[in-house]
This record gives sequence, C-alpha cells and structure tokens, in this order.
Amino acid sequence: MTGQPSKDPLHGITLEALLNTLVARYGWNELAKRININCFKSDPSIKSSLKFLRRTPWARKEVEELYIDSLEDVRDAEENPPAENPWANWQAKKTEQ
Repeated sequence: MTGQPSKDPLHGITLEALLNTLVARYGWNELAKRININCFKSDPSIKSSLKFLRRTPWARKEVEELYIDSLEDVRDAEENPPAENPWANWQAKKTEQ
C-alpha cells in the first residue's frame, strides 16, 4: 500500500497550521463560541493556545474536529457554489448549444 495518500484529513498537518487555519477562517471570537476554552477567550494568541492544546487532549480533539468539519464545509461550498446570477445556469446551457 505504498504511494497511497492518507485518508486521515489531519495527516501532515501540524497543530500550529491547523490552528492558524481556524483563526483565519473564524477569528478568535467565533472560535471561543464554538469551543469553550479560556485560551480562545482571554488574550488569545497562537503561542498560548498551542501550549494549552498540547497539554489538554480533550481540547485538542475538539479543535481537530472543528478543523475537519471546516474542511467539509469548504468542500461543500466548492461543489455547490451559490448562484449570484439567477440566469447563470440558463446562460451556460444556452452557450453550450
């Protein structure tokens, strides 16, 4: 089974990269709402959050689960982009004919 990509969405992702992605996507306030931990609420920083998450398995698990869920949200959005123009599909079909 060599050469096959890992099915684990966390494979090759560092905790720091994962956290940076979540902060960029949600911001600290939204992260604190989604995961109730003080390192996201009180003077949040990547450094202090990493320190806490590395020592607290339950919190790290919640952060990893939110990351995986956010990947699924991105994938869904790519597969089903919002139609900005209600005629977009009609115009595309017309140009194909």
